[in-house]
Amino acid sequence: MKDARLSIFSRFKTGSRRLTGEARRQRAIIAILAVQTNPTGRTRTGIARQVADVENSVWKNVYSGIFRDLDEVLLPMRIVEEEGRMPLKRGPKALQEMGVPYYRLTREGVLVAASLVHDTKQKRRMLKTFFATGSGEDGNAAMLKRLSEASPLFASHVVRLYVNAFCERKIDSLLPFELSKLRRIEDYSLAMHRELLAAFAGFSKGDRDGTIGLLDETIGTGAGAGSAPDGAGGGSGSRAKKGGAERAEDWTGDGDDSGAR
Repeated sequence: MKDARLSIFSRFKTGSRRLTGEARRQRAIIAILAVQTNPTGRTRTGIARQVADVENSVWKNVYSGIFRDLDEVLLPMRIVEEEGRMPLKRGPKALQEMGVPYYRLTREGVLVAASLVHDTKQKRRMLKTFFATGSGEDGNAAMLKRLSEASPLFASHVVRLYVNAFCERKIDSLLPFELSKLRRIEDYSLAMHRELLAAFAGFSKGDRDGTIGLLDETIGTGAGAGSAPDGAGGGSGSRAKKGGAERAEDWTGDGDDSGAR
């Protein structure tokens, strides 16, 4: 296999440290496949049209990048797999006979998607999907599954660290999902969470309430969910028409990636 690398956290080295074009494109593909149910929207052309919608571009201009990311990165790395083929009634005879492939996320891909999504409801849904299809993983993963239901923000933060470690080649594989692999990276945030939880567990009820009140005060109104606008809800007609593209925009912005650093 070619030396493929998942680039979803890659940023330009100068200026505002914006996500690279490759990072945004790979994020968009994963986001679209995570929410798009129509096979037409999961073909290369369908994905390109939705990415172009987000980028305010022409789909033919982004198609080659989508093709390359799928065939040279996401498919070889088992983030994405072919789900089936759609027959064609017109066009080249070979394509009419073979059909056009459409794709879906593998279990590894669902884990990657869970590391990217901003909205809390989507975090919980993606983590639930990932853990529902797993087997033979360690007790730590089982505990994280329980935490993902009660604290999807913390669980997705851990998953983000894990996926980023894979992207930086600090761990060899996403599966089996073993949190002990995170010992290979240095991350202050997990030590901070552990210290806080250990202290909180020993507090009196008054001190626990005071700690929560302090955090409420510092977080501010509306920021407690740590999410972008809910991409899973109803919305206007134009939002409904965009579907996967609209949600891809929510997932591919230059938001806070502090959990991946």
